Amino acid sequence: MKTIFNPENKDILTYGECLSPAMNITDEEDAKQYLIEYIKYIQIHLDKEPREDDKTAEEIAKINLGYFAGYYDNSTRQRVEKLFCCSHPIYLVK
Repeated sequence: MKTIFNPENKDILTYGECLSPAMNITDEEDAKQYLIEYIKYIQIHLDKEPREDDKTAEEIAKINLGYFAGYYDNSTRQRVEKLFCCSHPIYLVK
């Protein structure tokens, strides 16, 4: 089953609206397509308001996913880190 990013097609989403659905993804292909859509969403906002640190939309997406996963149990965090190739920006996993 495909997890749809922004199913209501909102212009502005909360972090929870962007990231909570990703915490339930268990399939690699689903994670891949979700990440692509999340990156596109971030890029739209970067195009309007570039960051001073020059982080890419992909870097931002992975930082956000890793950080958000830190609020969940260890098994969820580890699954999200593996599926999205990310890690918590503070508690870096080696």
